[in-house]
Amino acid sequence: MGEPMLLVGYSKKIFRPDCNPSFASVHCIASLNEDVGPALPYLNAVLGGTQYFSDPPEVMFHHRGRLIKVAGREIAINALKDEEEADLILEWLKTEINQAWENRAAITPCYTGKVKPKIIDILRLLPKTNCRKCGLPTCMVFAAQAMEGGKCAGDCPELDDDRRRQLSDYLAGFTFE
Repeated sequence: MGEPMLLVGYSKKIFRPDCNPSFASVHCIASLNEDVGPALPYLNAVLGGTQYFSDPPEVMFHHRGRLIKVAGREIAINALKDEEEADLILEWLKTEINQAWENRAAITPCYTGKVKPKIIDILRLLPKTNCRKCGLPTCMVFAAQAMEGGKCAGDCPELDDDRRRQLSDYLAGFTFE
């Protein structure tokens, strides 16, 4: 059988952002029991991180509109619906980290991130009505959050099906599902 798991356990903290405690979404910080730093270049290669930092090792991912940071001893996830969603993503990441580590002999480690989507390309696909139906003050703010992975095409109620598909396809080039 393979070697033992690299990441065995973690403890998590769920909280609302200090800057706006009225936000419906929550954030999660998981403190890892083991240091997964050595696995991060392999995890980055498998999952296609948007940013990679070597010292200390840290990789950023976009996953289903969430921004996720994985560091040696910590995982941070933004804009979660609830604690249940945090648990699902943490367990998924735990599996991905352990599989990447176990299969590292067959994986070429990656020490760079993907290029970010361009805010202007996102804005071109938005209705530019500043309707605020998404909960944000302007389409530009929406585009900035989409560029960082905090919003996805489905979060704009004014998009028609064609534009929603175009925006979703564009952002999918920078994310993984």
